[in-house]
Amino acid sequence: MAKVLLLSGFVFFVGLFFWIAAQKKRLTAHRAHLIDTYQFPESVSKKVKQTYPHLSDEDVLHVLEGLRNYFHLINDAGKNTMVSMPSQAVDVAWHEFILDTKEYALFCDTVFKRFIHHTPAEAMQSQTVAQDAIKRVWRLACARENISISSPMSLPILFAMDAKLDIKDGFNYSLDCKPELDKQKSDGSVVVIPYCASHIGGDDGHASAGTSDSDGSGGADGGSGCGGGGCGGGS
Repeated sequence: MAKVLLLSGFVFFVGLFFWIAAQKKRLTAHRAHLIDTYQFPESVSKKVKQTYPHLSDEDVLHVLEGLRNYFHLINDAGKNTMVSMPSQAVDVAWHEFILDTKEYALFCDTVFKRFIHHTPAEAMQSQTVAQDAIKRVWRLACARENISISSPMSLPILFAMDAKLDIKDGFNYSLDCKPELDKQKSDGSVVVIPYCASHIGGDDGHASAGTSDSDGSGGADGGSGCGGGGCGGGS
């Protein structure tokens, strides 16, 4: 009798485990659909264009898709998990979206049933938290795009965004981890040494960061800004 009860209990808990997993999977898929079908306020694209006037309309759409991709990564990460923002251009879009307070709050409540906070670098509990957040977004982005975490052959969308769009204050990641000297552009600007992408996915903790400013976003010349593990989203 005891064996029968033990077996029944085991079967019950196994069934409960798979039921919870299935429910979680359905919920994640539902949220993904809501993210995919959401139309960002027009003010967001206008702000991106105003901040980076060299971008074409197609480029601006690419930034908005990057923001959509970022919300997908937050969805994949689950509740109570900090996810860093690897792109300065997408962070500009995110900032503008947040300023439309009613719409942003409605989006968060509809999709996530919680408010997705923008946490500046200065508000992070420690550098370890910041490093964990950038490693987490690297793992999530690579998994989503079927890229090797430790030996990537290409960069995930958000990590490739700023370099692809020639964002002057952006965060540039590179698959080539050999040291490079800063290069002077014809317009006088400087191409900084890119962050080594594969180090983020490794165990050595080499998650680089951009220079922090008042809101946690910054340039790409060292420090602790959004690009290398600074500002991030989560509840």
